[in-house]
Amino acid sequence: MNYFAHGLAHLDRPHFLAGTALPDWLAVVDRRVRLRARMLAPHVRSSDPLAAELSAGALRHLEDDAWFHATRGFAEVTSELTELFRGRLHGGDGFWCGFLGHVATELLIDAALMERYPARLDAYYSALEQVDSRLVEDRVAEWAGRRPEYLSAFIQFFRTQQYLRDYAVDDRMLVRLNQVLWRVKLTPLPADAAAWLTEARQRVRQRLEDLLPASHYNWPRA
Repeated sequence: MNYFAHGLAHLDRPHFLAGTALPDWLAVVDRRVRLRARMLAPHVRSSDPLAAELSAGALRHLEDDAWFHATRGFAEVTSELTELFRGRLHGGDGFWCGFLGHVATELLIDAALMERYPARLDAYYSALEQVDSRLVEDRVAEWAGRRPEYLSAFIQFFRTQQYLRDYAVDDRMLVRLNQVLWRVKLTPLPADAAAWLTEARQRVRQRLEDLLPASHYNWPRA
């Protein structure tokens, strides 16, 4: 799951919401700092409201990823998108295509949720504006025993740039997808790959309820 899917049900709890984004923020800015469940669990009961909400949100992220990656829908859709990329890339590297299938599925789930709940994306960013990024960095430094590099600055960048909106448009999503590939030192996709995302987007739309089954996912009531 990606940022919006993780946070959609928690827009009324800004610090919990920030916690749901925290593992992914850290994956961007400082992969040496990883939040484990055993690290987070004691802080959920903290008398410090910020620490309690932030750690609870991060723990929810880990729990959600665990069931999400085990669903039949995720296995089937990522396999379909992996084959789509492999076909367009004339075979391609197996790891590369598999990684593309995984990441594209998660980004396109966010895009599909934004289509269904457009006003909630504005609410998502508005809620995050209430969070002091420096205090978030301080708490993570306390928990991890080391200060994550550039976390506060990246949170501010994330709120200002609002690049989740780019997932709605194929060519702009391609830019974001290539940024992920660059970050993990994989070859970026060519410009004409934007057209491939049109087909991938439709497949994710059609399987959204299978990807986020109501037995696990807290769908908005309206």
